Amino acid sequence: MISRIDLRGDALPEGGALRDLLPRAEFDVEAALEKVRPICEDVHHRGTAALIEYAQRFDGVELTQVRVPAEALTAALEQLDPAVRAALEESIRRARIVHRGQRRSEHTTQVVPGGTVTEKWVPVERVGLYAPGGRSVYPSSVVMNVVPAQEAGVESIALASPPQKEFGGLPHPTILAACALLGVDEVYAAGGAVAVAMFAYGTEECLPVNMVTGPGNIWVAAAKRYFTGKIGIDTEAGPTEIAVLADSTADPVHVAADLISQAEHDPLAAAVLVTDSVELAEAVEKELEPQVAATKHVEDRIKPALAGKQSAIVLVDSLEDGLEVVDAYGAEHLEIQTADAAAWAARVRNAGAVFVGPWAPVSLGDYCAGSNHVLPTGGCACHSSGLSVQSFLRGIHIVDYTRDALAEVTHHVVTLAEAEDLPAHGAALKARFGWKVPNQ
Repeated sequence: MISRIDLRGDALPEGGALRDLLPRAEFDVEAALEKVRPICEDVHHRGTAALIEYAQRFDGVELTQVRVPAEALTAALEQLDPAVRAALEESIRRARIVHRGQRRSEHTTQVVPGGTVTEKWVPVERVGLYAPGGRSVYPSSVVMNVVPAQEAGVESIALASPPQKEFGGLPHPTILAACALLGVDEVYAAGGAVAVAMFAYGTEECLPVNMVTGPGNIWVAAAKRYFTGKIGIDTEAGPTEIAVLADSTADPVHVAADLISQAEHDPLAAAVLVTDSVELAEAVEKELEPQVAATKHVEDRIKPALAGKQSAIVLVDSLEDGLEVVDAYGAEHLEIQTADAAAWAARVRNAGAVFVGPWAPVSLGDYCAGSNHVLPTGGCACHSSGLSVQSFLRGIHIVDYTRDALAEVTHHVVTLAEAEDLPAHGAALKARFGWKVPNQ
């Protein structure tokens, strides 16, 4: 059901050579880019009419408008299962606690007497958030996108999710209910690259945005790449990933369950166990069989995901080697199930989010840990972060110098300007002092 990669016996290769040995899903955004390009440009030129046509072609629904009526949001919340509402409210409450703590305050540094640099943080003015709606419905993604944007102070928030045939062309009602709970009333029935293009270019119904965030399939990722530079994006999210660093103290029942939990997302989902214990590896392999048989989505998602080239049990000589492997892998989600898990977790350098010990599974982070589940995939955790309040803020430096403070440093500025053969840069300072350089 899941393959093995044996890295024992020899010294681990370094850098890219080690990364090349590790399992990874094939996810060719560049190839998809050529297919989304004409769709995006069609939305640019025809606006709402193009969105309505693509809803018919891709989703099998006939729309007269793309924006979701306010009464549909109200009705969805009124009809929401009380238990689901309570769970969403708790998820929102915990996410607000964590994300409110991420707010950054203005800070002024006195560089020299009379010379200060202040860094202030300004929220993006308008954002478009995307909540997937393909194989599964993700109201949790609504929470994870909206809460940090709101806590950052974003004034204008729009959300898109694919239209659903069984719900009369509206997004899934649980998506709509989550929007209503969060106070988001600008919601659109649009999916994939079409939704990203709507946000980037704007239509008759939807004003253009400054930034698009949220997970999605390869078409969403390709559209984000297409519009990079025109709008800000969070990340080109690929298939979801879990890596588990475990030793002989780990419970194979827990490890198997956690691997399966990510495999049920998508046939390209990655499930990776890195361990120095052959006994644990064998026990997890045995445990996968009955747990997979007892769940849903077996043939279309879980089995292909676990059997795919992106999933494996990786055997290493030691936890030190294991740590090197998971850092090279840079997982979206990394669980540490070892003795002294907190100490090992503290040494991790590359991961979207780290889950410490047997009582912090990835599923907790997906919903109710308070952390954000919009995380970098495909090894991008070595240079990128998950979604946060910071994602929606821009740092602006405010430079304030007095005449004396400028005079003190003018000769250095002039010297550097002339060293770069940019004499007009230096002249801009000389002009302020009668073309004489102070302090020379």
